[in-house]
Amino acid sequence: MTHPASGNAALATRDLKHVWHPCTQMQDHESVPLVPIVRGEGAWLIDAEGRRYLDGISSWWTNIFGHANPRIAAALADQASTLEHVIFAGFTHEPAIELAEKLVAITPAGLDKVFFADNGSSAVEVALKMSFHYWLNQGHGEKTRFIALSGSYHGETLGALSVSDVALYRKTYAPLLLTPFLTPSPDTYEGEPGESPQQTAARRLRELRTLLENHAHETCAVIVEPLVQCAGSMRMYHPDYLVGLRALCDEFSVHFIADEIAVGFGRTGSLFACEQAGVSPDFMCLSKGLTAGFLPLSVTLTTNDVYDAFYAEYNAGKAFLHSHSYTGNPLACRVALETLAIFRDEPVLDRNRVLAAHLAQRLAPLRDHPHVADVRQTGMIAAVELVADKATRRPFDSKERRGMRVYLHGLQQGVLLRPLGNVVYFMPPYVVTEQEIDLLVDTAIAGIERAVAG
Repeated sequence: MTHPASGNAALATRDLKHVWHPCTQMQDHESVPLVPIVRGEGAWLIDAEGRRYLDGISSWWTNIFGHANPRIAAALADQASTLEHVIFAGFTHEPAIELAEKLVAITPAGLDKVFFADNGSSAVEVALKMSFHYWLNQGHGEKTRFIALSGSYHGETLGALSVSDVALYRKTYAPLLLTPFLTPSPDTYEGEPGESPQQTAARRLRELRTLLENHAHETCAVIVEPLVQCAGSMRMYHPDYLVGLRALCDEFSVHFIADEIAVGFGRTGSLFACEQAGVSPDFMCLSKGLTAGFLPLSVTLTTNDVYDAFYAEYNAGKAFLHSHSYTGNPLACRVALETLAIFRDEPVLDRNRVLAAHLAQRLAPLRDHPHVADVRQTGMIAAVELVADKATRRPFDSKERRGMRVYLHGLQQGVLLRPLGNVVYFMPPYVVTEQEIDLLVDTAIAGIERAVAG
């Protein structure tokens, strides 16, 4: 039996005395239970009293091959006994070299240089600064602006937040943020009646063209999450938009930044979402699944053309100015290498397609639910949009916190679901079984019924 001093209540009490949690109104924990997790097994998390929770969101979309994956854990332990860290300025090590080589080999053609950072927001910061600095080095210091999609989210450091369109964040931190140009998202949920996803993409590309005609001269780059705007309510769009975006960026001499932090490494059905459009961006930001949830690591890949704009004699003052203490950390690089090895050795994408088809089949009946406006899916990402009125798509009042009801029901049933407002979504680890998907969906359906009642 668990000792009371180390049980859930005791650990929660100790936590709340000192710890300030992310993306949380801490007062909620006066009534919403804080769940202390002591270990993980595959798709499951286990709390201090032995209760199990099916991780339906891959622990913020990071854990793709299961908690405490023995293969990755062994690689980490081996590296820890050899080299844990070394300054990455003037020094290097084989895990970083090999990881860069392998990433260049598997990402879209033309991404030949790899810059290491610590997390997704940092990778976006690198891409933004690198794009701006490229144009500055090329004699175009007038290019200082960025274009982002409406509803976008790219992280919470100031640069990443500047190119995000999250109303609450922008209202709160507006005095600290850059102001991007926003172009309407090609999100199919917001398409016009009778419009196909391809037609929505084409219409939004025409609007982007108009924006570029007026502002390309002052624009460094367009940044998008390919195919799925994850934190932006899991809104999804057609690959045609990426094809057109690549062409427009070329025509108007602006960079294309692909934020694949959440959608990369098999999440959308291909190894990288850009593959489904057959395009190569000028910058690709990767994190989350890169280390399968084990350690913080991110990379920003870019082209030789961008790299060459910084390559000069020291006194020319063209060097890129960015660093992190843990840049290229050997432990994280070794974990990332093992993650890539699993993709190489196992039929991950094929299995994901089977799991995604099963998830789609199980969610299909919700399309007829009177409070569901949309059920959408791209690979191993699925989302259910709850509304107060199906005919008009009138949303529930956000103050009613209907999604919170789904979350609490899930915890009671041993399932971790963490809706985005009134959008219930599914992003399970790739090791999930069809039976576990059934549990996820059955729990979500029951939670939805509870959430929309009254």
